[in-house]
Formats: sequence, structure tokens, C-alpha cells
Amino acid sequence: MTKRLYYEDAYCQEFDARVADCREGKQGWEVVLDQTAFYPEGGGQPADQGRLAEAAVLDVKEGGEEIVHICDRPLVPGSKVHGTLDWNRRFRFMQQHSGEHIFSGIVHGLFGYDNIGFHMGKDCVTVDFSGLLSEEEIALVERKANEAVLSDLEILTDYPSGEELERLEYRSKKELEGQVRIITVPGSDVCACCGTHVKRTGEIGPIKAVSSEHYKSGIRISLQIGWKALEDYEEKHRNIREISALLSVPPQETAGAVRRLQEQLQELKAANVALRQKQLDRMVEEVPKGTQRAVRFEEDLNPVEVRMLADRLAQKAVFAAVFSGNDEEGYKYVMCSSQLDVAALGKSFNEALNGRGGGRNPMVQGSVKAEKEKIEEFLLT
Repeated sequence: MTKRLYYEDAYCQEFDARVADCREGKQGWEVVLDQTAFYPEGGGQPADQGRLAEAAVLDVKEGGEEIVHICDRPLVPGSKVHGTLDWNRRFRFMQQHSGEHIFSGIVHGLFGYDNIGFHMGKDCVTVDFSGLLSEEEIALVERKANEAVLSDLEILTDYPSGEELERLEYRSKKELEGQVRIITVPGSDVCACCGTHVKRTGEIGPIKAVSSEHYKSGIRISLQIGWKALEDYEEKHRNIREISALLSVPPQETAGAVRRLQEQLQELKAANVALRQKQLDRMVEEVPKGTQRAVRFEEDLNPVEVRMLADRLAQKAVFAAVFSGNDEEGYKYVMCSSQLDVAALGKSFNEALNGRGGGRNPMVQGSVKAEKEKIEEFLLT
């Protein structure tokens, strides 16, 4: 049985222990100690990392009454080792876990929704709730959560008796057996939890809801908490300053400046479409009615324009083909005819010039990596 030092003192960063067992496993050497400050993965909180003597602790797992440390090298059973946690990593998880409790507790208190999923990811904390929340409601929860942080309240840990537990109103994600550990944030949350937490809410730092999405019948909210929230703010602040400089407007006016750019872009797109349409009109006008074969090569027609031009040329010519591209990179093509078997012609064309594509009469399309001269030779002679 492993003594769990992280429950006695979540701030324990270093400790000494005796190696009770060491065996080779699939992911590394599985080391069991008589006591440990390494928290195993559980309850949405990732496992701790760090070192045991010269061995790197890669992962930590529950093994019944034992805590199993997955290490990159073996340790001698019976020997004494010094353990050191990656404290920066652990403290961030403590901030995030305590912050999530406050946010989820407030959601439950205000709206009655349950926390049905919780994950501390690389980029953010995600929390799934059993009901939907509006943007305004999420903002309200966020403000109340930060008020709890700024109040610097003591976070309480208790192990109530079975009788006391029956009288206690608390949150829990699953059916519990044995001794239940209750984490209380006064005024915000009372929840059964096996994770590690900070001593006071003031250590959590800012809590920010950065995004939300529908999830199953409820909502998934992504949170930035503590140091992660500050780093997220710093990154976004750098980006907004760069955007501000590029747009030559103060940071607080960037959204309006981007909207104006979008409007200008839409106007330019509309003007460009009109110009391209006139260009296609001129190309069609240049072809006399009754022409046998009309073959056009253009550098920069998009797929829609290629099909449109080929179709319009086919109304004036027995056979029409439009190619967009160049000899170096190849061509996209469309061939049309209401009188000829272009399906058969397209097949022969691809076989002769290593093209790809197909279709049914009266239109085929594809691509070909061949020189313009070779294409014209095949189609016009």
C-alpha cells in the first residue's frame, strides 16, 4: 500500500521513499514506492511528472492500493530514492482544477446543470455541462468565478462520515464507495474530488471562458485558468497589437477596421466578377457563329469560368474546348459539343497526352500535363 503524500500536503515538491517493487512494463519500468507525492491520473487531472533519483517519471497510475510510477529506467527494490516533482506543471494543474470547481459549482448553483465531463488538455480546460448556456449566462458565471478568486477564500478539504455525507448537499460525477473526500469553496462549490487543489482561491489567478460549443444535449466550455490564462492573454495581446499596426488603428478599433476591409473586399470581388464576365463575353463574341472547332487557352480561369466559357462557346461552335493553365504546370480543361461524341474524344485525348478526367456527353472535363502545341495538334488537325 502506497502512502499518498499529496493528500497530506498538496504542496509537497520533494520527498524520500523506499522502492517497494520494480518491474518491466509495456510503457517503461513500473516502480512502486512506500510513499509518494506523485499524483496519478484521475478525475480529469493528468498525472504528475518529475524524477525518482536518476529515473524520469513519465506517467503515474493507480494500481489498486498502490501508486505505479512509469519510469524510463529501473530502480533497485529496497533502495531509498529522492523524488522531485515537476512543480510548475503540478501547480498549473492545481490552479486549473480549483478554478474548474468554482466555475462548475457556480453553474450548478445558478442553473442546476451537472458537470458531465472535465478534461485538462494541453491548450485549455474543457468542461461539459448537461444544459445550454447563453453568452450572457457564461459571462455571468465567469464574473462570479473571478469574484471568488479575488476574495482569496480558503479551499477546505474534509472527510465526512457516512451519516454526515447523507445530510450534505454536494456535487459528484459518479457513484462513490468508501471514504469520500469533499472539497469546498465557500459560496461557490461543494464537490467530491480526489484531485489536488491550491490552498486559497487567490492562488488560482484569472478564470476566462474562451469558447463554447453545443455538446450532446448540453454545452462544452473551454476555460483558461491561472498562468495559462495569463499566457493566453499575452499571446492574444501580441496578435492584436500586430493587427493594430497593420491596420493603422488603435487596438480597440481593430474589429471595426476589419469589418470595413471585409466590405471593401466584397465590393472588389463583385467588381472583379463583373470584369471577368465582360472578358468572357468578348471571348465568345470573337468566335463566329458556325465555327467548327473553338479552342481557347487562358492562364488564370477558375473551374467555374472554364466550364462557363466552354458551354457558351459550344453554343456558337460545333466543338468547344477551354484550357486554363500553362505548359509548365499543366492545364485544367472542359470540352463541350451537342453534335460530337466528346466522351469518346476526351478518352482518346487523355490516352494520347496522358491526361486525366472524363464525363458524359455533352461535356467532359479533366487535366493534362502537355504542351499547348501538342494539345492544338490533337484537337485542330
